[in-house]
Amino acid sequence: MSALTGWFYWAFLSAIFAALTAVFAKIGIQGVDSDLATLIRTVIIIVVLSAFVACTGKWSSPFELSAKTWFFLGLSGLSTGASWVCYFRALKIGDASKVAPVDKLSLVLVAVFAFAFLGERPSPREWAGIVMVAAGVFLLALKR
Repeated sequence: MSALTGWFYWAFLSAIFAALTAVFAKIGIQGVDSDLATLIRTVIIIVVLSAFVACTGKWSSPFELSAKTWFFLGLSGLSTGASWVCYFRALKIGDASKVAPVDKLSLVLVAVFAFAFLGERPSPREWAGIVMVAAGVFLLALKR
């Protein structure tokens, strides 16, 4: 599968939309409590994803999922919610060009957590890239 039809394509689109999220959110939270803004964003996401799942015929009963799936999707949802609350609060008081790079430190943390908990083993070249990303995050976040 080529990079333009596989995981890279979707990951790249995710990066584009994540970048737009920071810009649109920074504009949208002016004069609004960041927690209320996060709630509004979440409601919009629920509506859009519900329509997407229904229109693509991917709906199935969530009650047929295993307890393990529910547990880990629940933890993922709680982590997402906590991330969004923190992100919007950071955007409310900081520059998007500083907040977004620190938020992308998650890339480094994913590599570390995947190593520790999922048994993934990045190559030395990949670790070098991860270290460079971390260094870049700190350079961008600490700029004056």
